[in-house]
This record gives sequence, C-alpha cells and structure tokens, in this order.
Amino acid sequence: MAAAAAASDSVAGGGLAAVRLPRSPPFKVLAEQLRRDAEGGPGSWRLSRAAAGREPLELAAVWMQGTVVAAGGGKARLRDPSGAFSVCGLERVPRGRPCLAPGKYVMVMGVVQACSPEPCLQAVKMTDLSDNPVHESTWALEVEDLHRHIP
Repeated sequence: MAAAAAASDSVAGGGLAAVRLPRSPPFKVLAEQLRRDAEGGPGSWRLSRAAAGREPLELAAVWMQGTVVAAGGGKARLRDPSGAFSVCGLERVPRGRPCLAPGKYVMVMGVVQACSPEPCLQAVKMTDLSDNPVHESTWALEVEDLHRHIP
C-alpha cells in the first residue's frame, strides 16, 4: 500500500511543467461536459451535476477519447462526439506506437488545465485506439452510462 501511495505522489516527466499524478481514477468526460459544467480552476476543477440533483464531482484527472485533428510541438487538437479539445505536454508522455497522426482515434488521460473557450488537458497518458472502431462508436454511451451510475 505504501508503494501505491508513493507512486501516486511521484511527479510525471520531471521538468518545470511536471504534473502530479492523480490519487483517484480518471472520470470519463466529453468536451461539452467540461465546457458547460466545469467549475473551478487548474488543480481544483469540479463537474457540476446540479441539474441531476447531485453533488459535483472532483476532477483530479479525466479520461477523454477523440480523433486527432492536428498535432505538433508537444500539443494536439482532438475532436470527440461533442466538440474539440486540446492536449498539451505530449513530449513527456510515453506512447507505445506513434499515435499523433491526424485521423488516429486516441485515449488521453490527463489533468484539466482549462475548460473555456475549449477544454485543455495536461497529458499523463495517451494510447492509440484506432485498431478497433468499437472504441469510437461506443464512447459517448460509455460516458453517459458512467455518469448515470456515479453516486
């Protein structure tokens, strides 16, 4: 257990813009949810669920999926079923296969840096999901199902 706590306290990538790894699992979200319902600021974002009569969710980290629209200079612009979002810090994220080519469908786990005018994540992990079209076709349903069942 101490090893897990120590691992969660480690700093990703080193350097000046290092990101503290989150202590809780990431929440699956769509770009529109962050644009419309996120409150707070870097390091303290919360997803409002007042419309559903529930308490807000603390967003230590989020899991988003989308198609790469453009990439370069450690940044990428992606699009999910609800709209565009950006990812930065990609030069410090290990990737098994190169997945930053336009048209690739990827998963990004990261820490929310901004929500307006569009969401921006500091990447912690990125994975290419392009080989299986089921990932893309079911993503919005996965997010909806998760949010329906989180207390």
